[in-house]
Amino acid sequence: MASKTPVGFIGLGNMGNPMAKNLVKHGYPVIVYDVFPEACKEFQDLGAQVTESPADVAERADRIITMLPSSPHAKEVYTGGNGILKKVKKGSLLIDSSTIDPAVSKELAKAAEKTGAVFMDAPVSGGVGAARAGNLTFMVGGVEQEFNAAKELLTCMGSNVVYCGEVGTGQAAKICNNMLLAISMIGTAETMNLGIRLGLDPKLLAKILNMSSGRCWSSDTYNPVPGVMEGVPSANNYQGGFGTTLMAKDLGLAQISATSTKTPVPLGSQAHQIYRMMCAKGYALKDFSAVFQFLREEESL
Repeated sequence: MASKTPVGFIGLGNMGNPMAKNLVKHGYPVIVYDVFPEACKEFQDLGAQVTESPADVAERADRIITMLPSSPHAKEVYTGGNGILKKVKKGSLLIDSSTIDPAVSKELAKAAEKTGAVFMDAPVSGGVGAARAGNLTFMVGGVEQEFNAAKELLTCMGSNVVYCGEVGTGQAAKICNNMLLAISMIGTAETMNLGIRLGLDPKLLAKILNMSSGRCWSSDTYNPVPGVMEGVPSANNYQGGFGTTLMAKDLGLAQISATSTKTPVPLGSQAHQIYRMMCAKGYALKDFSAVFQFLREEESL
């Protein structure tokens, strides 16, 4: 039971909520904070300690996981006036599962190091469904000697925990994956739309694609066309899943990284613009597979 010391969890949104619940299910006492106090009520009922600030969490726990929407939120939670680093204990393990700019992860790791704490980036793949089921994939960057300590907690929330290298490489793996995912989703949506307009039945076309060389995750697991698959956002008016705003954000991070490394990413850039246009045209809160619907409406694209 020695290892079941309290774990801090900051950020109880769509992803953080089920992740923190899985820690509770595995018997960890959880100390929580969220900028929206109502997000903590559920955890209070589960017996978790609710705190007033990230600094309070750091005072009470020496292992903390954060799951935040963006780079500015992560900076505020770690280095702000009431941030984790204000009261963090020496030797604490700080795991950030937010998807942020790899350069910001490196910045936060340096700031944590000055206080004697260890920072690791561990962004996730798999979305809300995988977070609930506890089978997320974690891509971890940081000091290799600390990986096993991080893995002990992350395996409560995920089925794959992969060490990627130094701090920032977890983020790098995540944004590369999501850039490819966006490109392949747009390609699948374009293909399905063209096939339908040429008179093909969408279920038949999907079946053919999935036994042919065009097959990809977007076509065989997460098809964007309503009626082709059950249990995916396209079958539910594009509700739930991975929001278009978040995809646009991740593509923006890929663009920043591409610019700083002088890497040509023409399709990644195009995907970024398409998802930004979708956000401007009312798709912001819909799942990113709604690009199929968007392309059907955008005759002039």
